Amino acid sequence: MSTLELLSIEPLELKFPFELKKQISCTLQLANKTESHIAFKVKTTNPKKYCVRPNTGIVLPRSTCDVIVTMQAQKEAPPDMQCKDKFLLQSVAVSPGATPKDITSEMFNKEAGHVVEECKLKVIYVSPPQPPSPVAEGSEEGSSPKASMLDNGNLNTSEVTRGFVESHDKSSEGQALVSKLTEEKTAAVQRNNKLRKELELLRRESNKSPGGVPFMFIIIVGLLGIILGYLMKRT
Repeated sequence: MSTLELLSIEPLELKFPFELKKQISCTLQLANKTESHIAFKVKTTNPKKYCVRPNTGIVLPRSTCDVIVTMQAQKEAPPDMQCKDKFLLQSVAVSPGATPKDITSEMFNKEAGHVVEECKLKVIYVSPPQPPSPVAEGSEEGSSPKASMLDNGNLNTSEVTRGFVESHDKSSEGQALVSKLTEEKTAAVQRNNKLRKELELLRRESNKSPGGVPFMFIIIVGLLGIILGYLMKRT
């Protein structure tokens, strides 16, 4: 902001977000902190390139006025985005009854004895803000696990919940399989114990009866060996 006694000007640099073939505008705010009526006039070193509205006017006491500066569409960018254009804002105190129609070039003539304040303004080109890179909707190929769990910086709770459910289901299946194998093993052990008891009973009977080992005893021993072999493979 300027330190002039008549008008305060904000900003002191005209910044244009430069884009080729596009008309661009920026705003100056003139603030009158005095009790007088202040007339102003805006000049530029390149009048064909800029349009100023209003380029002259009167700022009432303790009030403000906005001046819009529009740069015409440019066909090419200057070297290194440097602009040599300048603006000059002149201000002078006028009588309370003055209107914008009463403003003349003579009012801003220092040689005529008028107290004229002047403020020079630079023109600066700035790069326009870049839009965010578009992301294809529904595209999951090549995305990282972190990207799939984050949505605009927030944790994607649906992904986490689905992962938890899948993990829980796999754990339940494993527990069910272990429980089934345990039951089968227990039943097999019980059958084995039963067969051992029957075998022991048959052995005692065979020892009491003459003629050696009965044929049924041989069959039972064979079945017992098959069952034991099956249990060894399962466990």
